[in-house]
Amino acid sequence: MRTDVPSGRRLNCYRSLFEKSTLPFLPLVLMIACAGGCSSSIFGWHVQTHSTAHRSSFDYKILEREPVAIFGALGMIPIAGNEVGVDNFLAEVLSKVAPGIQFINPLESVTRINKSGLGEVYWKMHEAALWSNILPQEPLQRLGAAVGARYVFQPRVMLFNQSMIDRWAIPIFGVRISQTRATVLRLSLQLWDAETGALRWFSVAEGTMQGEAVSQDPVYFKNVAEVTLGSMIQDFVNGGTESMYTPLNMLLDALVQHPVPK
Repeated sequence: MRTDVPSGRRLNCYRSLFEKSTLPFLPLVLMIACAGGCSSSIFGWHVQTHSTAHRSSFDYKILEREPVAIFGALGMIPIAGNEVGVDNFLAEVLSKVAPGIQFINPLESVTRINKSGLGEVYWKMHEAALWSNILPQEPLQRLGAAVGARYVFQPRVMLFNQSMIDRWAIPIFGVRISQTRATVLRLSLQLWDAETGALRWFSVAEGTMQGEAVSQDPVYFKNVAEVTLGSMIQDFVNGGTESMYTPLNMLLDALVQHPVPK
């Protein structure tokens, strides 16, 4: 004998079954839904700085009246090669974070040095600085005169590391939905007086950046480098010594270029 179930009860039964079966996968469903209409990566970042205080004998605002040169960044083995381009990133950061500071573009600086026949002097000074962390006065004075700048910014890359961890995946199907992609970068920045050989200011900072990616977009080196450099420059112009910067700092967060799907 067949017993029919009223249609209303059948509908409620199916709805209950659907909700129970899909509830464990609700976060996954929401993530996939957002992927179609949101940016492909969402970055979170933090930078901690340690900078020297401004000395009364040096008025840092002099850089608003006469230009500072930016020398190529230093980077030792095993991270040698990652420093290429950091000097140009610093130039971009200065123009956005501290537009009052006058600087000579890094490309122009090395061009003037090379045209003055001081390319080897520049190379040897950097080679020595890799091990001593000092820009010797005699070559520094000659290079500063060739560039036409009394003051010099010298960046250095000390640590660069990237990692990826699967966050959302369906192992049975071999499908990876999302990864946490993290980058750690440690930089230092020195300001030298090319005439006297004095180290006028120094900062070291460690920046971390994470991206929850549902596509293949990485956390780009340029992004973490610029927010780390920008944090040190904010210390420089504001007189900070021990600072923590986050995306709540809108000026620095604007330096991050969020990938936009094409």
